[in-house]
Amino acid sequence: MRSFWQNTLWPRLPHRRSWLKAMHGAMIPLLIWFIVVTPDDVVPLGPRAFQFHSILALVFVTLSLIWMADHMRRGLAGRPGPKLGQRARRLHYWLNTTIILGLWGVALTGFLLGLTANRVLMAGGFLPIAPALDMPALNHLIGRFHVYEFYLLGLIVVLHAGFHIWRHMALRDNALRIMAPRVLHRFL
Repeated sequence: MRSFWQNTLWPRLPHRRSWLKAMHGAMIPLLIWFIVVTPDDVVPLGPRAFQFHSILALVFVTLSLIWMADHMRRGLAGRPGPKLGQRARRLHYWLNTTIILGLWGVALTGFLLGLTANRVLMAGGFLPIAPALDMPALNHLIGRFHVYEFYLLGLIVVLHAGFHIWRHMALRDNALRIMAPRVLHRFL
């Protein structure tokens, strides 16, 4: 006997690849935003600007954790493709997995920043990140690690994008169409 979930709700949900494309499309501008705009840039603009930045960070972290949970449960969404050689297949796997694990690591160090802060930090201005333990030296160390980790992740994302552009252009395997929305396919 099938449950209500299996009979009614599950068939109406978008397929895995559809929502992964949506998350992928949302993560790109968010990643660019956080590479270009830092909290130090937003604080002088006032509390509303900082809250907006914080809400974007909450969305970014939420999407990262959902992506990580899906990856842990089901692995990568697709195979590397038949035109890739063995080395390129391994590179494909490691680039994708490193990005997913790196996003989780950024979320983890953000939590540790909240945990070691001298006051309770609120994600989005309303969600407590963690109880504040007031450990300034550790907070400073984690903060620096969090920044370097994020920019290293940005570099890995650039390598990932370059890899898929190379695949699309050199191998002509339509690699960019895999994660791009259908409306952009005519340009690719």
